[in-house]
Amino acid sequence: MKKIQFGIGIPTGTEGLMYPIPFAKARDNIRLSQAAERFGFDSVWGNDHISTQHYVRQEFKRPPNYYAPLITLAAIAENTRQIKVATALLVVPFRHPVLIAKELATLDHLTNGRLLVGVGIGAYREEFEAMTGEKSKSVNRGNYLDETLTVLLKIFEEDVVTFKGEYFDIRELQSYPKPIQKPFPFYIGGNASQGWERTAKFATGWLPAALTPEEIKKACDSIRAHCEKYGRNFNDLDIAPQMSVSIGRTQEEAAEKFKRSQLYNHFESLKKSTFKNQDPGMIAQRNLIGNPEQILAKIDEFTKAGVTTFSALLFAVNTIEEKIESMQFFAEEVIKRLKG
Repeated sequence: MKKIQFGIGIPTGTEGLMYPIPFAKARDNIRLSQAAERFGFDSVWGNDHISTQHYVRQEFKRPPNYYAPLITLAAIAENTRQIKVATALLVVPFRHPVLIAKELATLDHLTNGRLLVGVGIGAYREEFEAMTGEKSKSVNRGNYLDETLTVLLKIFEEDVVTFKGEYFDIRELQSYPKPIQKPFPFYIGGNASQGWERTAKFATGWLPAALTPEEIKKACDSIRAHCEKYGRNFNDLDIAPQMSVSIGRTQEEAAEKFKRSQLYNHFESLKKSTFKNQDPGMIAQRNLIGNPEQILAKIDEFTKAGVTTFSALLFAVNTIEEKIESMQFFAEEVIKRLKG
């Protein structure tokens, strides 16, 4: 049985979304990662935004700071010793795959193989439209992601790459160095069923957000069937959902902390995208909210459903100091009791 892993989400692109404005300076990501390593977390995960979302502009007078995730992860790796650095998620339609391949291979070497890469199409299409204008209307972002992953794997595995698809025309490309890690650890992000086959075909893990144990089990059953289709072993995959954490000494304290956090408001904004058609009354079932005993019981439910990593945990807080305090409390009361 796989050892359960825990990761935290770092604020590369969270101001105005999961956290208030202002929340974090660039180097706070290093500070949080060092604390995470010290407390016993296994990984840190940075998200990816380019342009301020419309609803954030309406809610806050001050624009958020969004930091480039891969550059931030390089700085974190230089200032930590063993904790893994990861993206949750790198938004693929923002970038050309040849440049992505070069940056990921370089970062894998700089981190000495500590890199994990969650990829997705992005929760807010408006960001893609801000970058591409009229061209955005002709792009199916799911197909773009599939084609990008095809190109990335070819670049990582082949000496010279020639490829012609719907979006990319690549001719006799030779790109070195190749990544250290083989296979390269891609995680497919998102809750939609299309991602289940995508995980089996391209990735080493699946990274959904805020699903119930029952929903995760259903998805795992489907991914397992797709793995058979592609000749892969489902047990080799890392099932790594992202969740929110509000931990208190009592259930009431945890619930109150969650409701007064910016993270609670963020859930409301995702009803038209990531959480479309999901029951908003099931927030508690989809996340880790409660006292330590309740959270341990919920973790047990998730692991029985197939979860092997609790990735990019987002703590329901409104300041960096509160985040560090909650991380430490979670590590002492939950992680240590699970890992011994």
